[in-house]
Amino acid sequence: MPNSLNRLSRLGQSVWLDYIDRGLIDDGGLAAHVRNDALTGVTSNPTIFDKALADGRRYDARLAALVEAQPDADTETLFFALAMDDIRDAADTLRPAYEASEGRDGFVSLEVSPMLAHDADATVAQALWLVERIDRDNLMVKVPATRAGLPAIEALVARGVNVNVTLLFAVERYREVVEHWLRGLESRLERGLEIEGIASVASFFVSRVDAAVDRELEATDPATFEALRGRAAIANAATAYRHFLETVADERYARLAAAGAQPQRLLWASTATKNPDYNDVLYVEGLAGAQTVTTLPPATLEAFRDHGRAEEALTSAMDEADGVLRGIADAGIVLDAVTERLEHEGVSAFEQSYRHLLGTLEERRKILNAGT
Repeated sequence: MPNSLNRLSRLGQSVWLDYIDRGLIDDGGLAAHVRNDALTGVTSNPTIFDKALADGRRYDARLAALVEAQPDADTETLFFALAMDDIRDAADTLRPAYEASEGRDGFVSLEVSPMLAHDADATVAQALWLVERIDRDNLMVKVPATRAGLPAIEALVARGVNVNVTLLFAVERYREVVEHWLRGLESRLERGLEIEGIASVASFFVSRVDAAVDRELEATDPATFEALRGRAAIANAATAYRHFLETVADERYARLAAAGAQPQRLLWASTATKNPDYNDVLYVEGLAGAQTVTTLPPATLEAFRDHGRAEEALTSAMDEADGVLRGIADAGIVLDAVTERLEHEGVSAFEQSYRHLLGTLEERRKILNAGT
């Protein structure tokens, strides 16, 4: 019997899982989600891998084999070897969804090192290395939407790489991402190269925006806070969706679509509700709509399956967005400043998670080398 997640799929929204670890793959949990919940994608990030490596010992046997085979390998090399195993196996589990959608869905995302967030050339080089090593058509490489990330996105699309643009908070930065994505496709077309089958998503973060704006509203304008609390994130995301619709209706994109291009869909990220006073599926329900992706951490996925309403909501969200954002601006909140700060904090948080997971691996390596 179809559940709420299946019904999201019927609205034209893809459901992806924002989590991966070895147990989910080995125990059949990922395959069960694909079978029962219309799941068609998986995303990962340094924080997710940090938790996966720290919470259990499922990686120890593989790590021991790697340390024995490559005793002089640095810790980052060991991490990517472990992560790439997970990504390959998850990609194989999702391969039927990739084939059934003719390459428009069924992807697994792996992020380049967050330490490269401000180095375009190094980002491109590592992304190409990951594509070659993982060797799966349904891999998406995650690239942060920093200023340096923009030319990297264009270069990778021009090389035919599937790109998941991550850490997007601002509508204006999203517009820049779309421009660089279009340029990448146009570059291929001008060189006589195929653009069919190149997939991309733009991961627009949600709940962190409300957490930041609510905090500022409460401090500066308590009356407005009561009227607009918990509304900034959906309004911000709906404004980005409006730009998406304008892009795919434009003649510039129509020329690319005629050559086989597929749209760069918006992906709603950070969908777990951070404020316990809010509905735990607020952002999944509020951003339900066609030609988008919603990526859900396990607890949010379970909650939505249990009691979520799968009804189209983006149309009304777009209708209300301008009024909500105007009210926030009138209260003295500069949303551009908020989203810029969130981008810096997001990069920093991923860097910290990455350093922590490398430290965890190094400790495990020392234990293995000691023979204990």
